[in-house]
Amino acid sequence: MSQSLYQRLKQLYPQCQIDVLAPNWCKPLLARMPEIRQAITMPVGHGSFALATRFKIGKSLRNQYDMAIVLPNSLKSAFIPVFAQIPLRRGWKGESRYFFLNDLRHNKQAYPMMVQRYVALAYDKKQCPSAQNLTIPTPYLKVNQAEILQTKQLFGEYLQNEQARAVIGFCPGAEFGPAKRWPHFHYASLAQMLIEKGFALRIFGSVKDKDVGDEIKQSLPENLQKFCVNLAGKTNLNQAVDLIADCQAIVTNDSGLMHISAAVGRPLVALYGPTSPTYTPPLSDKAVIIRLIEGGLIKIRQGEGEHGYHQSLIDITPEMVWEKLSPLLA
Repeated sequence: MSQSLYQRLKQLYPQCQIDVLAPNWCKPLLARMPEIRQAITMPVGHGSFALATRFKIGKSLRNQYDMAIVLPNSLKSAFIPVFAQIPLRRGWKGESRYFFLNDLRHNKQAYPMMVQRYVALAYDKKQCPSAQNLTIPTPYLKVNQAEILQTKQLFGEYLQNEQARAVIGFCPGAEFGPAKRWPHFHYASLAQMLIEKGFALRIFGSVKDKDVGDEIKQSLPENLQKFCVNLAGKTNLNQAVDLIADCQAIVTNDSGLMHISAAVGRPLVALYGPTSPTYTPPLSDKAVIIRLIEGGLIKIRQGEGEHGYHQSLIDITPEMVWEKLSPLLA
């Protein structure tokens, strides 16, 4: 979602050079954003103070930048721009960062979407449009058909049973446990439905999503399992982007891979429960959202339903998803 900010900065300041300090795992995504000159590895993990390391990083960045935009809300995240002696340091108030950021924004609640809060930081404080008038550039990640083909060849052994079938991608993982996940047994039912209609399935995710991917595949009738490949934990992020971009459509929980699917232009059905599609929707006109409850974010990590799933996600049936997915495939 931060790419919308980078695009707006390039529109407002066409000659600007943008470097991004971010965790190492972000680099494959940043490399696909044409607005970014370079990605700088942030070696300090979330929640780690590491003041000496932050000082060392800041000192190494001195005399290179005119402005720093700090996207995280933590006090710690504002240290490096101060240590780097960057003249203009911009961000939301967050954890009372009065002495660290000298262009401090206080009216976060006026921008209900996370991406609006990001893009608002591209503007001078006195010239920032209201949320209703704020233009949000659509994120897009560069994909290359030749590179997609190379990635498919690397995974040829896994993909050999796809044959001439159109491919649907599943992204069944989500941070913070099962309360944000559509149940694996619903994914399995939808997978069977799709395979019987002539599709093949690819399951995407990290190593920690491998088990749920296996559960989905193993819940299928044995004769259909060959048309479903579990790639969770087998791909790196770059490879996952290529293989998602190659799918005809995606069915996904509210997750990072949902945003990646949107950014490579894939039609998708996004399944929401306790999280809020108002705050972090997929930024795409090819996305359909299913959510059966109203209201904003519900802070819950363990649902009351079977396997810890949230009841509102259990109540989304595979038939409901197919009803939304079918027009996207057409």
